[in-house]
Amino acid sequence: MTDEQIVSILHAFPMPVLVVGADDRVRAANHMVDSILGPDLLGMHYITALRQPTIIAAIAETRRTGVGAFVRYTGRSGPKDTIYRVSVALAHNDIVLTFEDQTASEQAGQMRRDFVANVSHELRTPLTALLGFIETLNGAAKDDPVARTRFLDIMAHEANRMRRLVDDLMSLTRVEEDERVRPREEVELGGLLASVLKGLEPQASAAGVTVRLDLVVPQETVPGDAGQLVQVFTNLVENAIKYGATGKEVTVSLLPRAMHARLRAEAVQITVTDKGEGIAEHHLARLTERFYRVDNHRSREVGGTGLGLAIVKHIINRHRGRLAIESQLEKGTTVSVFLPTAAVS
Repeated sequence: MTDEQIVSILHAFPMPVLVVGADDRVRAANHMVDSILGPDLLGMHYITALRQPTIIAAIAETRRTGVGAFVRYTGRSGPKDTIYRVSVALAHNDIVLTFEDQTASEQAGQMRRDFVANVSHELRTPLTALLGFIETLNGAAKDDPVARTRFLDIMAHEANRMRRLVDDLMSLTRVEEDERVRPREEVELGGLLASVLKGLEPQASAAGVTVRLDLVVPQETVPGDAGQLVQVFTNLVENAIKYGATGKEVTVSLLPRAMHARLRAEAVQITVTDKGEGIAEHHLARLTERFYRVDNHRSREVGGTGLGLAIVKHIINRHRGRLAIESQLEKGTTVSVFLPTAAVS
């Protein structure tokens, strides 16, 4: 088979393929290899073309033993690394390399590891506190009623913190499972928002915050899951009360439907606005990441788990909507939720 015929066959493969001839020079490659190793590889020595010790060693070992191998190869795709699983196989006197992109699975694996590490860290602190107080109550404070009362209060606080974390983890799991299922129930937003604010009155009163509902349109209906939308707006208004309390006022607005360019559909906009301290711009893009906090200490003090906005993002994605967060330091924060007024695919 001629080199031209080999190249023609390689172009039919749905992945990058490169062939190293018996003279250790590149004999053939398809166009998909260009994005990994660059163009004009034909005739180049494989060491010069590949440049990474692990794959070079694998080729030499396969040539010597005739036994194929799989190796990891790191390429570049713009500013980011791309991870490939490379199959090295001997075909007659040629070495055939196939590159399988593993970047997505590697990233997913890293996300899982980070998630487990974050959960472990979040649980370790309250557990350590509880164990310490139990030991103290069984020892030095055993017969001290004042200390016992104080320690039990702290233990209850730490136990509630763990309960909130477990509840949010379970909620996040349920939301992720349902994310691909488009909700079809018709939800009247004005009544739903009024109900959410009614339920948060004690919390707002305790924080000295006035929460105002501004129904620019008195009634608006969207297809959705009422329970999940209550979860979304409860979370957003709670955040505004907790972190925007210095402004003493939170406004929830239901705006008229309009065409939304990003959604390519007609959508209703709901905004939650506070006049508090605001959030620095470099934090905004990361606010929906799991366990990301602008202020770790303050978030834990007010009972935050770091999962609320991640849950909100998944719910809005399920509703095929969009979340937008705008903020200025010392001027406050506005969170906007855009929900399509008709089912979209």
